[in-house]
Amino acid sequence: MFYIDLYATDHRKGKIGIKSSLIWSGVWIATALLFNLIILFFLEDGKQKAIEFLAGYLVEKSLSVDNLFVFLMVFNVLGIKEENQPHVLKWGIISAIVLRILFILAGVTLIKLFHPIIYVFGIVLLYAAYKMAFGSEMKIDLKSNVVIKFISKRFNILTDYEGAKFFTKQNSINYVTPLFLALLLIESADIVFAVDSIPAVIAITHDPFIIITSNIFAILGLRALYFALAGIVDLFVYLKYGVAVILAFVGFKMLVSDFHEISTSLSLIVILICLVISIFLSVLQKGKRKRSV
Repeated sequence: MFYIDLYATDHRKGKIGIKSSLIWSGVWIATALLFNLIILFFLEDGKQKAIEFLAGYLVEKSLSVDNLFVFLMVFNVLGIKEENQPHVLKWGIISAIVLRILFILAGVTLIKLFHPIIYVFGIVLLYAAYKMAFGSEMKIDLKSNVVIKFISKRFNILTDYEGAKFFTKQNSINYVTPLFLALLLIESADIVFAVDSIPAVIAITHDPFIIITSNIFAILGLRALYFALAGIVDLFVYLKYGVAVILAFVGFKMLVSDFHEISTSLSLIVILICLVISIFLSVLQKGKRKRSV
């Protein structure tokens, strides 16, 4: 079976172990780096492919951290208990992997069939960068949300349900639970993020194997990363600006690709610099806040 419960849960307190989440988040990152070494030593043109994988993985991982804020918001708005969140994330990750593979294959095929589509992808990335840097914070309004409206018109929703099932039956009536609504909201958010992230990786490489594996490894560690970072989300206050610069850079790279080739090595350096600076500034800001209190 795909799912293995790798994250320690204190059932008496109903909380996920932060220490365990940090450990397993590190394990997933180490696994991705090990896979990168396998690419380096065993694939033809391994050095170039390894650089492409690492660059794609870093882009996807940084975008995934931004995705975590949406997860946290969904769970808070719907009142999903902490002990039930891993169940939702498990199925969210499985379905996200399937959707990402389909989107990646479609994107690569589109570029092969109609090369000028890269300009559309480039513009999408530039817009995504602007939206991430200067757009308003995402909010979830259950009354106006399209997904919630669609489900509420077609199914009975048991709002006071506190179990771990997506569907339940009471008094011979079938109900949709808040956990299922949370799963749908998470999946709809991931589709939106995929529109940004997949073109970003395609700007780095057109190799479907590298694109798919970098995406999968970034997503697989997302569940552990969520519980590791859920309590310190404010530590990454400037990360979105670093990611915005990365998106703008890869968008520009895609737009000029027919006229000037920006090497993957340079792309990797730019990505690393943006991430390091944004995280450093976030930590610095966090320290200033503590001293001012």
